[in-house]
Amino acid sequence: MSAFTKEEKRQLRHSRVRKKVVGTPEKPRLNVFKSLNHIYAQIIDDYAGKTLVSASSNDKEMKGKIKTGGNKDAAKMVGVLIAGRATGKGIRKVVFDRSGYLYHGRVKALAEAAREGGLEF
Repeated sequence: MSAFTKEEKRQLRHSRVRKKVVGTPEKPRLNVFKSLNHIYAQIIDDYAGKTLVSASSNDKEMKGKIKTGGNKDAAKMVGVLIAGRATGKGIRKVVFDRSGYLYHGRVKALAEAAREGGLEF
C-alpha cells in the first residue's frame, strides 16, 4: 500500500510538470481543475500572475444547459466556452496544463472541445 493518497500523487505530478510548463504573454497556460461536481478552466499569464480568461461548469451561461457539471458533456461545453472567450480576447495559442490529471475522460473532452473552438496547443 502506498503512503500517498490519490490526490497527493496528483499534486506531486502537477508540481513536477509545472517546473516545465510556463504560460507566457504570447502563449499563456490553459489550466484545468476538476472536482467531483464541476470542471474549471483558466488561461493564465504566469509572468504577470494574472488569469486572462476563465470558464467553468458553474458559470451563469451553463445553468440550464447541463444537468450536472461533473460529466464529459459539461467538460465539452466548458472547452467551447473557454475557447470562445479566449479568441474574443485575441488568444489563439496556449500551453495545456492538465494539472496532473490523466489525459482521459473529462480532461480530454475539455481539451478537444477547446481545440475545435479555435485554440492551438
